[in-house]
Amino acid sequence: MTMMNKQWRLKARPIGEPTADTWQYSETEVPAISDGQLLIKIEYISLDPAMRGWLNDAKSYIEPVQIGDVMRAGTVGQVLESKHAKFAVGDYVCGHDGVQSYAVSDGTGLYKVDANLAPLPYYLGVLGMPGMTGYFGLLKTAMPKAGETVVVSGAAGAVGSVVGQIAKIKGCRVVGIAGGSEKCKFLVDELGFDEAIDYKNDNVKKALKQACPNGVDVFYDNVGGDILDDVLSQINLHARIVICGAISQYNNTTAVKGPSNYLSLLVNRARMEGIVVFDNVKEYPTAMKDIAGWINSGEITVKDHIVEGIETFPDTLMMLFNGKNFGKLVLKVGE
Repeated sequence: MTMMNKQWRLKARPIGEPTADTWQYSETEVPAISDGQLLIKIEYISLDPAMRGWLNDAKSYIEPVQIGDVMRAGTVGQVLESKHAKFAVGDYVCGHDGVQSYAVSDGTGLYKVDANLAPLPYYLGVLGMPGMTGYFGLLKTAMPKAGETVVVSGAAGAVGSVVGQIAKIKGCRVVGIAGGSEKCKFLVDELGFDEAIDYKNDNVKKALKQACPNGVDVFYDNVGGDILDDVLSQINLHARIVICGAISQYNNTTAVKGPSNYLSLLVNRARMEGIVVFDNVKEYPTAMKDIAGWINSGEITVKDHIVEGIETFPDTLMMLFNGKNFGKLVLKVGE
């Protein structure tokens, strides 16, 4: 029986939000593998805010996706055929094999994972790029100390939820900013945040003053825009601001809104620094071991948001930007 590969390719670079015209869907026959290659049946695809940045033809930390290419994405799947010395049929592997149902690979960027140790979607979330981003951005870039106040924007997302829980493990007071009462309740009741601010219904600046009476020592920012300015007005001496993302700005059709309140960094002798997770690749095993231990001990709670069907990719991706996802967003490929 002929196997058909379902693929989503970049058709045109979007201006503002990606639309139906951004993508081209196709079904093509899965090719035969050559020596040194393996065939992977992709089971889950990671959907992340960074994917929007990869669509722009601009200098960044990684090359943009080219027109006509399969859309880049983190993936986990099972090896169906192998002519590669390091991978055997039946192995589960993670990589960046894109938004497609099958991938032929020469093994570059692939690593094996154990489906018996954790559910496969975990390797795209808490034990994958988002978890690594939260771990290193907080512990290596922000370097929080016990007793400090840590504020996290996008706190109910894949990165933010990990950041807040690790900050609690390290003895910090943690305040999350998220959209909607359900997400805020989840942060406090299930993830153990000390307080949560609903940016959709609260005055963020006012709520921050109440939630952080002793000011903000660490701000882990996934959102940017007005929320970044609001937090900068509350920072303490020698505060650390981690710039992980700016999801509020990714679909702008005008210039990105930078922090107008940046002089607070001068007054407070504070530091603002970006985090790109790929800078820490050599230390991934340490982070994965720590996070897995915290999951097993119950100190980290995992919430995945799984949507079925690779055909839904364009609409499912947009859930990241309209706030409809709740936890780590993963696309289950299906048959």
